[in-house]
Amino acid sequence: MEKIFRNKRLIVIAFFTAFSVASAQEATAGNNNKPIPVEMKFMGRSNNHLQFKLSFAGNIDHNDFTIIIRDEKNTMLYKENIKGENFSKSFLVNTDEVGDNKLTFEIISNKSKKSVVYEVNRKTRVAEEMTISKL
Repeated sequence: MEKIFRNKRLIVIAFFTAFSVASAQEATAGNNNKPIPVEMKFMGRSNNHLQFKLSFAGNIDHNDFTIIIRDEKNTMLYKENIKGENFSKSFLVNTDEVGDNKLTFEIISNKSKKSVVYEVNRKTRVAEEMTISKL
């Protein structure tokens, strides 16, 4: 009788161990599929500067970031490591220095090793408006 109870305990322990390992793998797989919680917005233009804002809505899994800005020749213009969960970072880009070159903003999550890339492509055009009204 005692041997039967031991076997049942082993079966129960084996079942709970298998179940807990399976759910732990699901939890870690779910965290790896989450995108980096960052959003980039164009805030406007002031004199010869373009203003961009990166907003981070992180969590414990995403709270250590590297921001890299490169030009179209892949030259690194800016790099910064930031730790934090909920914050924003603004950037002023001098259009006299950059011109019409393409800029790439790369945000890397140092914990998950995933990245998000934003490409800024500035095109300048001259527009003339004309209105005709009947008097």
